[in-house]
Amino acid sequence: MGGDAITEYLQERVDGGDFPSAVYLVAEKGEIVFHEAIGYAVVEPEQIEAKKDTIYDLASLTKPLVTGLLTARQIEQGKLHLNTQIGASTVEQLVTHTTGLPAWRPLYILAGDRENILPVIAGAEREKQATVDYSDLGFIRLGLFISNLRLDSDFDEEVTAALGLKKTNFNPLTRGVNRREVAASENGSGYERQMCEDLGHWSPVKAAGSHPFRDYQIWGEVHDGNAFFMAGVAGHAGLFSTAEEVLKIALQFLPNYTTLLTPETTRLFRTNFTSGMNEDRSFSFQLASTKDSTAGTKMSPESFGHNGFTGTSLWIDPIKDRVFILLTNRTHNRQLPFANINGVRRRFHDIAIESLDAKK
Repeated sequence: MGGDAITEYLQERVDGGDFPSAVYLVAEKGEIVFHEAIGYAVVEPEQIEAKKDTIYDLASLTKPLVTGLLTARQIEQGKLHLNTQIGASTVEQLVTHTTGLPAWRPLYILAGDRENILPVIAGAEREKQATVDYSDLGFIRLGLFISNLRLDSDFDEEVTAALGLKKTNFNPLTRGVNRREVAASENGSGYERQMCEDLGHWSPVKAAGSHPFRDYQIWGEVHDGNAFFMAGVAGHAGLFSTAEEVLKIALQFLPNYTTLLTPETTRLFRTNFTSGMNEDRSFSFQLASTKDSTAGTKMSPESFGHNGFTGTSLWIDPIKDRVFILLTNRTHNRQLPFANINGVRRRFHDIAIESLDAKK
């Protein structure tokens, strides 16, 4: 299965150095239409070609695929409500990024140990405003609340087992996955180290030679430093999967295919909870009606999607029953700064839609 125009475009971006590999999957009405792998999933310390079933660090796709999905199930079961208070925020504020929490803080420096994570997050709260401020911290708080440190176990029981997923999990190397099946990430934690220095959270002068950053090739363990600090399992990052298994989870957000939610509950994912704000946000997703979203120019405005820092993205068009998955490892074998691939995502979606429409 392949879309020649999609493959050609993504090969250009591999050749241009945006990312060493890409696996894409485009589905319509629950069926895979285009699916291909390009480039090398690992460049160093050895070369390993990407395959259609290569496992990628999904980064922030964890937010909707794990935390958002499990939270929606708890709402459906009556265990939670949109106005349930969690700390100083409601569930609705947490899933729409309207808590006032900052985007990021290095919990592995500020908290010291996992017991201090929630107090540090509480201490980072600012006065709430009528704006969307994307925040890892909000989803970390939500993940801890709904799972009580069992997020991976709950996901295994409620999602992976129910859907028959074989290559979707946190901490894949502890689950019997061969590292050679996994796309590699950054060599060391240079990106986060630079952020910590820029924000004044860490100084090489004051640290006297010691530091909390990884200094080896990250390959098979989560790239995100806070998720790594939380033993690889967090509400904002940590999930690994393949394109085909991401599709199986993505179909749970569509009323015609879901087996884990009622069709009525899936309305949450296309409902705009932040109308009039700086972004249109649904339940754990951004909507395509948001100005400059990565959906591109041809997707239905009701479409919803999410990006991952490692170079991943998922967009779902509920009007056309289409799913667009792009998995790359833009942090691998790349000097800082990493390539901003939002333009690549938009063009990928436009070409994919053109290719689908051409088949009619």
